[in-house]
Amino acid sequence: MQECKHQPPCPGAAAVDHDAARMIATFPEQGWSLLCNGVIVFEDTGELMPDGLVVAPHRGPARHALIGG
Repeated sequence: MQECKHQPPCPGAAAVDHDAARMIATFPEQGWSLLCNGVIVFEDTGELMPDGLVVAPHRGPARHALIGG
């Protein structure tokens, strides 16, 4: 993978904030985007890391579950 040329540089794939990297390609009809750091992010919040590691979707709790009850 080519090194990021953005200023400031995008966070690397191993960084905690790796999903803050810029999108360099997006395929909304297929539900995924490629970030500058090589991470593929899916619309369901799952991720595919450059080393092949799969990160399961990690959405927060539903909004209605946060409102007392």
